[in-house]
Amino acid sequence: MRKRLRHYGFAACLIVPGAEALADAGWTDYVPVRELTPTIHERFIVRLAASENPSGCRSKEYFYQNYEIRGSDKMFHVLLEALASGHQVRVYVTGRCDLKGYSEISSVTIVP
Repeated sequence: MRKRLRHYGFAACLIVPGAEALADAGWTDYVPVRELTPTIHERFIVRLAASENPSGCRSKEYFYQNYEIRGSDKMFHVLLEALASGHQVRVYVTGRCDLKGYSEISSVTIVP
């Protein structure tokens, strides 16, 4: 019986995915910011008018960054400025996807 439980426990570890999946990294196209959401869950979420996402994550429009990451406050302010002014941005996706299929970002560029 004990041997059988160990076997099932090992199989369960193989079946349960991690909290994040890895995909490709790269820049999105320049697009408008549609929504910027600060959260109490240690990160902000941004929705861009993107039709393609180089990460390959399930969501093409939703991106996130954790507040404790160095520079995340600057990325947030650039996104907020783009949302307020109507300027377009592009983001660099790291290749990490969260459980909702959102892409992690590490850089933001804004253009007039």
